[in-house]
Amino acid sequence: MPFSSLGLSKELLSRLLDKKYEKPYPIQQQAIPAILKGKDLLGIAQTGSGKTDSFVLPILNNLKVQEEKTRAIDCLVLVPTRELAVQVEEVFKFYNYSLPTPFKISSVFGGVSINPQMKGLFGVNILIATPGRLLELIRAKALQLSKVNTLVIDEADKMLNLGFKEEMDELIKLLPKKRQNLLFSATLNDDVKSINQLVLNKPIIINIKAKDQNLDLINQTAYFIQDENKGPFLRQIIEDKGMNQVLIFTSSTFKADNVAKKLMKHGIKATAIHSKKSQGSRTDSLIKFKNGTITALVATDLLARGIDIEFLPFVINYELPRSPKDFIHRIGRTGRAENSGEAITFVSEEEEHHFKVIQKKMGKLVETLDGDKLML
Repeated sequence: MPFSSLGLSKELLSRLLDKKYEKPYPIQQQAIPAILKGKDLLGIAQTGSGKTDSFVLPILNNLKVQEEKTRAIDCLVLVPTRELAVQVEEVFKFYNYSLPTPFKISSVFGGVSINPQMKGLFGVNILIATPGRLLELIRAKALQLSKVNTLVIDEADKMLNLGFKEEMDELIKLLPKKRQNLLFSATLNDDVKSINQLVLNKPIIINIKAKDQNLDLINQTAYFIQDENKGPFLRQIIEDKGMNQVLIFTSSTFKADNVAKKLMKHGIKATAIHSKKSQGSRTDSLIKFKNGTITALVATDLLARGIDIEFLPFVINYELPRSPKDFIHRIGRTGRAENSGEAITFVSEEEEHHFKVIQKKMGKLVETLDGDKLML
């Protein structure tokens, strides 16, 4: 099924060609026509399945330009993290440029000064926001929700896990009752079911079954290696494989900074991203990593949930995470949306038993080699 059969405008179809999309992914095939018809929708699909485009495209297709500019927005997209807000904004703007009369699109989130965000909200049509900062702006009378005709709640499971329920309840009371509601989540747990009942009106339900986080598309290799050899071996692997873009996971902010610093010292462009970095620094690091200015991004598990790169070729586990779920989430940053990728894991002597548990939970044996013997 081609994109041209889904009912999108010729301008958006042209932009899809620029993105080199050949055909829609399953979530897009089902969600785009339903959203174009104005239906409420509950979409269950794993990260990396093409979910963002499935709501961005029909929203841009359907939205009408308001002649009078006000502080009342037309479309609200709620997201759990700052990084995701920026990424969703980028996707909207990518397609928006193709429209005859582009919309004004913006994102707001905490961790940065509120004043520039307040000034930039006048005339905004589509707003991507984290709940806390959005409520601050509403209380400051910087924007209104009274004319919202489309509400999107993205990554609802993460949002509710992060404790936004009270803020979400408050925001929903401020919205007009007549609106289109789109709810997306990677899982369908009790919290998501309850918000579904609260927000959605006779929704179309789409459940795209996860394929083991696309593990079959990921070429996995593990190296048994002493802790003191991990740094030199990391540099050796990056150089031997000619890596131009690699996401490296550590278990602490201190280790992330240390690994990035040593890579830079040896001529490999790298930076660390974690919760102790400022929002400006984190945004700048992501931009540089995506555009190829830096080779290696060293991250902790918490911040990795906001990293969404469609064609990431390499992931390296410098240290193992605590849970098998986090391991699967880490390596799932590569091998996404039908594209293959490579995941490499370093395993110290103390981590060997834990790695066996991870493989058992994952249901997949990983080829293991002796890293110490491969050291140059």
